[in-house]
Amino acid sequence: MKGLEHAAAKVKTFPQEPGVYLMKDAAGVVIYVGKAKNLRSRAGSYFLKAATEDARTADWIQDIADIDFVQCESEVDALLMESRLIKDIQPRNNKDLKDDKTFPYLMITTREEFPRVEVTREPKTSGVKLYGPFTSAGALRGAIQVMQRIFKFRTCTLDISESDEKWKWFRPCLLASIDQCTAPCNFRISKEDYRRDIKRLQTFLDGGKTKLLREMKSEMTEASKALDFERAAVLRDEIKMLDRLSERGELDTHAQPEVFYIDPKKGLTGLRKVLGLSETPRIIEGVDIAHLGGNETVASLVQFIDGLPFKPGYRRYKIKDVKGVDDFRSIYEVVSRRFRRLSDAGDPFPDILLIDGGKGQLSSAMAAFRDQEITPPTVISLAKRDEEIFRPGNSEPLRLSKNAFALRLLQYVRDESHRFAQHYHHILRNKSTFER
Repeated sequence: MKGLEHAAAKVKTFPQEPGVYLMKDAAGVVIYVGKAKNLRSRAGSYFLKAATEDARTADWIQDIADIDFVQCESEVDALLMESRLIKDIQPRNNKDLKDDKTFPYLMITTREEFPRVEVTREPKTSGVKLYGPFTSAGALRGAIQVMQRIFKFRTCTLDISESDEKWKWFRPCLLASIDQCTAPCNFRISKEDYRRDIKRLQTFLDGGKTKLLREMKSEMTEASKALDFERAAVLRDEIKMLDRLSERGELDTHAQPEVFYIDPKKGLTGLRKVLGLSETPRIIEGVDIAHLGGNETVASLVQFIDGLPFKPGYRRYKIKDVKGVDDFRSIYEVVSRRFRRLSDAGDPFPDILLIDGGKGQLSSAMAAFRDQEITPPTVISLAKRDEEIFRPGNSEPLRLSKNAFALRLLQYVRDESHRFAQHYHHILRNKSTFER
């Protein structure tokens, strides 16, 4: 117990900054490695009574005799360092496997002309560069979205070839519009420049942030000397983002929920088939309505890219023009506001807009497009009672097998929009209670 008391006292001196903590036994062997947004708070939680009663930690808490930390510049740095340390040290208590699933890995394809980045629990053995394992797929996806703002790599599954001219006319996804992807799918970047960005990402993932910054600053100076001011400006902005990585966002803000029974690729392929689309959809947006005691109505809009949630694309709306409970008019308002803004800004529409509800909700959405004189994307609604899909101009709903990948993906979007709407509902309800 003396060792445990020593560690408990030591952790109170830890900084309140991101980093990695290492639990050690009496022999000085590292028995657990963890990451933290706040080292003092997170590591200190292991010395509370709750940790001794938690089934995940109760068996080994008493083995702690000492604790050390490594401070990091950001949550992303901490996540990457945690992964490297677990892989190198292999502490005996870092075995938090859930549902007998393997740990997630970050995988970069190396044999494609334009390498892509993805999260996988079934890593390939060749033609890829693997990083991991990581302890949380949600945190890893959050980190990828933060890193994507800097390195602008692609996460789609498109098979892009420099020799195939069809890509010159391909419509990039929303990530290109918000400057989080350099759009190799539209040849907006050369193969050489894209691969250089991937190489930079790999240097960063390997822990070479200082080296990377030094190389980029040297390249920026050379670009300026060569009067390539556009390139120099791009490098300048990337250097600033790397320097301010801790401000790029918190992992829990960007983390995506894990839903393993869904195969995004099969779900999108299935939607193309059942909805009769000319191309496989890439961007899906879902809209849901929630009510606050009948007095306030809120709406949520969630965005999925390539079958996975894209948290930076989520939006919340406080319904302004509807009194009382009226889902139809609320749907009309939020669709009008959303697509009026997209249309006026010249931003791309989603490939599919999913409305939570039945025929009435779908008709309200279509009325919004009609009255705004905006050509709609593919618009459908999903009625929860019998999980029926309604389409404009079709009196009969589309009924899919409950195990169909397409239906599962739509349910995922619908449920996520409902969760997000309810979350906003609770925020406003708590605010109203507080203000009273």
